[in-house]
Amino acid sequence: MDVLHTIALAIIQGLTEFLPVSSSAHLILPSRLMGWPDQGIAFDVAVHIGTLLAVLLFFYRDIAAITVGWCRRIAGGAPSSESHLGWAIIIATLPIMVVGEPWSHWVEPHLRSTLVIAASTIVFGLVLWWADRRDTRQRTMVDMNWKSALTIGLAQILALIPGTSRSGITLSAGLMLNFSRDAAARFSFLLSVPTILAAALLKGTEMASEGGQHDWNAMLLGALVSFVAGLLCIKAFMALIQRVGMLPFVIYRLLLGALLLIFSGAALAFG
Repeated sequence: MDVLHTIALAIIQGLTEFLPVSSSAHLILPSRLMGWPDQGIAFDVAVHIGTLLAVLLFFYRDIAAITVGWCRRIAGGAPSSESHLGWAIIIATLPIMVVGEPWSHWVEPHLRSTLVIAASTIVFGLVLWWADRRDTRQRTMVDMNWKSALTIGLAQILALIPGTSRSGITLSAGLMLNFSRDAAARFSFLLSVPTILAAALLKGTEMASEGGQHDWNAMLLGALVSFVAGLLCIKAFMALIQRVGMLPFVIYRLLLGALLLIFSGAALAFG
């Protein structure tokens, strides 16, 4: 890949990994508009590592406190809000770990069409709007119990459908469970750590099994750009959601979905 191609795709990955707007819907646009080829598994691994480092850096205090609290509890110490949150993240991660790999192998050949991505972008955008407009969101991170964590984890499975958005569906689930915007967003970001790590390891295994030569310069540049884009995205998103809510992202998803529907219709019309 050339430098422009690398930077553009890394920025898209860094932003859409955390915004509730669907990375798959955005990654399909460059190929449709400019005929860019698939970036390959090695590049996917690199940008996943970049976004993982971004969320680890931004939430390092939370992650450190949760890790220490959970380890103390495992060692026989007293329960704490941090240890409870650690268990909640583990519980929420289990569903995607159980069904993620087999379902992803089915999704890849059956649900990667532009039409499916467009429909998912629109439908789950409306779900996000419905969840955000409720006025009963009073729960905080302290209120995250195993039932709520499992519900959010089950919702995360839907993110395997292209166009859904992992952050979008977990945010929607948190808001539906009456968590505040800040709490729902924080849990979604913290939940992304094991999820992105698992995705990177899975893709890394595929990359190793394929062998061959890799463009290490593109991979390093992609990791760096996705890290910076992801870090800036998280910071801006956490500052914005309290003031503007999810409506701007819902509107954006509807417009993006409509654009993809136009591309899909044009493709059917012209063969």
